[in-house]
Amino acid sequence: MTGNSTITVHADREVHPSRAVAPPIYQTATFWAEDEETFAQVAVDPRGKDFYTRFGNPNHAQVAAVVAELEGTEAAMVTASGMAALTTAVLALVSAGDHVIGQKSTYGGTGSVLLNLLPRLGVSTTLVDQTDPEAFAKALTPQTRLILVESPSNPLLQITDLRAVAELARALDVPTMADNTFATPLNQRPADLGIDLVWHSATKYLNGHSDVSAGVLAGPAELLNRIWDVGLLTGATLGPIDAWLLLRGMRTLPLRVPRHNANGQALAEALNGHPAVAKVHYPGLASHPQHKLAVGQMSGFGGVLGIEFAGGFEVADAFLGRLRYPRRSASLGGVESLAVHPASMWRGMLSEEQIAESAPLGLVRLAAGTEDTADLVADALAAADAVHTTAASA
Repeated sequence: MTGNSTITVHADREVHPSRAVAPPIYQTATFWAEDEETFAQVAVDPRGKDFYTRFGNPNHAQVAAVVAELEGTEAAMVTASGMAALTTAVLALVSAGDHVIGQKSTYGGTGSVLLNLLPRLGVSTTLVDQTDPEAFAKALTPQTRLILVESPSNPLLQITDLRAVAELARALDVPTMADNTFATPLNQRPADLGIDLVWHSATKYLNGHSDVSAGVLAGPAELLNRIWDVGLLTGATLGPIDAWLLLRGMRTLPLRVPRHNANGQALAEALNGHPAVAKVHYPGLASHPQHKLAVGQMSGFGGVLGIEFAGGFEVADAFLGRLRYPRRSASLGGVESLAVHPASMWRGMLSEEQIAESAPLGLVRLAAGTEDTADLVADALAAADAVHTTAASA
């Protein structure tokens, strides 16, 4: 079996061969054809690479080749953002009158699609407790056409039993779609567990440098062709330069992820049990209620942890202000550490009631970068000590 480092460097080699060692950027909106027959063919090729960039581009195809091999799927495609990947796929797979199952603990944008967008289009949705596989079975209706899962979840780091959900859905011929952004294909391959479609906000770990907004989808070619058809209409097109930057970032994914894993684990262990902290949400901790399941379907636990402060929002906000290395910022997965208060960040996507279901007010999401582990741990402990001392003296 080819190793991940080799895949990220060489999987796209035959996609659009040239003599350049670094792939060229195909900064063009359109491509010319030698003759009418060739033109007619490339105009209808799904997920093409040399007709018109909205249809596809060599840089898109190079990214897709690497992602498909990393995820162990037949094919892959790129979009302009992670949300473009999600919405384009959902619009391609469901229609008015259909039913979709999602999770209560999920990224705010995904929650907004399920709670706010799809009902406007005549699609009913049910959000379930992802920690209970039976909840998915109980939510099924004759109209269910898609099950959306996310594991680990954002921001509570809850784990979904992907194999159990996949088996349940496959028996009823219901497609499943998993957000693998937090795990990356190096820590978890949902397709190996039976999931049909895998998607990422490639803005995060796949790119790894916080300089690209992109999304990817991986799965069977037949499903991706249906999604690509809708993508042509929605125009969720990734620019060639962004695709090139994404590919360059993926070259070092196998080098970066082990450091993210190590830093996330070290921070979780250091903060777990701290007097200022009510709870640390991280599947790599033995105290995590789903640690055994996480070990069974993941090979590493990522760099993101949720830190729930006993003092609520005020203490969480003070902790953010005390951190030296992690910047107060949205996103994650870059070489630099970032930290954010999810309940504040998601106010533009969800109502206060909807946010309360998935992001406690006292929760900080800390995304460990690739800095030295000892520096990040010392910084986080100093910030936690400071807010604990302040709260104790108040």
